[in-house]
Amino acid sequence: MSMRFGLTLAAAAAVLTLAGCSSTATNPAKPQAAAELESTRGNETKGTVRFMQTAANTVLVTGQITGLKPNKEHGFHIHDKGDCSSGDGMSAGGHFNPSGSAHGKYGSDAHHGGDLPSLIADASGIARVNTEIKGVNLTAGQANNIVGRGLIVHADPDDFKTQPTGNAGARLACAVIK
Repeated sequence: MSMRFGLTLAAAAAVLTLAGCSSTATNPAKPQAAAELESTRGNETKGTVRFMQTAANTVLVTGQITGLKPNKEHGFHIHDKGDCSSGDGMSAGGHFNPSGSAHGKYGSDAHHGGDLPSLIADASGIARVNTEIKGVNLTAGQANNIVGRGLIVHADPDDFKTQPTGNAGARLACAVIK
């Protein structure tokens, strides 16, 4: 290998290395959070849910919840308070609702910021979630930030109309989004 070719190759490697560093500095990591669902008193529901902000007010929600009633739909909501201290999950308060909207089905014109798509358990009582939600974020200091809020899995399906909670029944599991 000639000296000239070796220097050219070294210069090209240096440029590529610096270019890689440059893109890291201009594309910071996307905000992320997680919630470790713990069973409320007398229940066996638990799981892990992850949140990743994909745009200014859009969050990808992924995870797996176990210990649900097999082949059943369960209400799933972000609640106002990040407090799971009462054995029944009631310390998490009502649905997170920064806009003061009526309760409704996620994706409809009128719904709380905490209204999420229902969980559907399989024959083994396991539900998987993989959905993008709009109108919330993981950005500190913003009114629609969900970090520090509660995450609740309910015993029954959400009817998407009963105000203000959707008549989704008892709280099977609770977590704080961190």
